[in-house]
Amino acid sequence: MWKDKLKEVIYILENSDINEIEIRFWFRKIKVTKSPPIVNSDFSNIASDVTTSITGKPSITVEKKEDVAPIVDANTFTVRSPMPGTFYSSADPDSKSFVEINGSVNEGDTVCIVEAMKIMNEIQCERSGVIKEMLVEDGNPVEFDQPLFILSYSE
Repeated sequence: MWKDKLKEVIYILENSDINEIEIRFWFRKIKVTKSPPIVNSDFSNIASDVTTSITGKPSITVEKKEDVAPIVDANTFTVRSPMPGTFYSSADPDSKSFVEINGSVNEGDTVCIVEAMKIMNEIQCERSGVIKEMLVEDGNPVEFDQPLFILSYSE
């Protein structure tokens, strides 16, 4: 099924002037690019980033800030936020967290709450396994599709 959809997306891309298509469906993302973008940079007016090495030749240092993604392998699953809001690990401040690190969780269990527009939305786990990493602290804002937990499972 995914192969047919991917072929359809590629066909649309090839027969249009669009250079890139990104499709998000539930918790999956497909990004197809026709050709890499062309970037023209004029480095003549970047004096603060030019440094001189020992040999006296100028070099340019470019730093690119990237999101630090957790390391995942074939037996891990990332529980993601289905909406933007505020992350809560328990039903109220005095209660115990829904899940603990190295604690087991079953498919359909509530793992956290995301508050959006004063509505408390219980987020349920899509797989059974063991929570290996909690990526968000209690009370912090989360974005759509932001990783919340890393779950380890065995098939």
